[in-house]
Amino acid sequence: MSRVNTVLGQIPAEELGLVAIHEHIGYGMPGSELDTKWWKTPEQRYEETVPKLRRFHEHGGGTFVDATGICNGRDVDYYKSLSAKTGVHIVACTGFVGGDTALPHFARADVDYLTRQFVHEITVGIGDTGSLAGVIKVGVSRGGRMTDLDKRIYRAAARASLTTGVPILTHLAIDAENAIAIFNEEGLPLDRVLFGHVDDGVNADKTRDVWIAEQGGRIGFDTFGYETELPDPPFWARPRQERLDHFLRFIGDGRLHQVLASADANCSPLGWPGVKGHTVNYIFEDLIPDLRAAGLDEAAIKTIFVDNPADFLTLQKSS
Repeated sequence: MSRVNTVLGQIPAEELGLVAIHEHIGYGMPGSELDTKWWKTPEQRYEETVPKLRRFHEHGGGTFVDATGICNGRDVDYYKSLSAKTGVHIVACTGFVGGDTALPHFARADVDYLTRQFVHEITVGIGDTGSLAGVIKVGVSRGGRMTDLDKRIYRAAARASLTTGVPILTHLAIDAENAIAIFNEEGLPLDRVLFGHVDDGVNADKTRDVWIAEQGGRIGFDTFGYETELPDPPFWARPRQERLDHFLRFIGDGRLHQVLASADANCSPLGWPGVKGHTVNYIFEDLIPDLRAAGLDEAAIKTIFVDNPADFLTLQKSS
């Protein structure tokens, strides 16, 4: 039976239900807890987060993949409590959002050390929580090109994925040529990698999403809801219709089975204000209605949000 690591234990992939594949319980940069303006108490974060997860569950959401890496506010005991409280499966990740978010201890580490760290969190547990990571996060640092540290992290992630069967998701899909070269050198099948944020407003025109798909990678349209129409849009916002058209054009070219979608929202941001009016529930309240209005049938919607994520998250060790 296919299995997936969640914070409350392994479950059959068939039980994941509808999956929000790239989200955050709370994301912050190292040192966020020292912020005196935006840092929130655990009680405040809980009050913000529980209603959003309950609403997600009421809408029919089954699984929330938390893409918050090491050093960015990951709190697995908290995730366990939230999962038990709301009935939402939560998948935690190992890895880093990008090399520029890694503290010096990790930034100085070699590939072997990073590989051991990732494998430990996938097979033994994250800290002393007893919970196993279900996905590996990697990313391109600021500047748009992979740094030497990014490349070490990507290589370590590939080795850990091959060893454990856990997939990889990326922050940004720019400089994909370097990423794919590393994955190919390590012998990692590219369908074990979700190249994320191909739709964000800063990098969409620089991201070779079609080329990545042709190489065999999965494609993440996962910044839905960050719209220029918001009252105070972030710098990575994009017009709602422009992003939707991009998505429909991509899947209309026969790539439905390679695509996954999400909102990349923070339930309760750490050390910054977040984006008001944007939550994981954009998936149900705006995106799926938009897809239906555009003519997608229920089978296609199920493929995007249920079948593709289940296949991606399933533990698949290399033979």
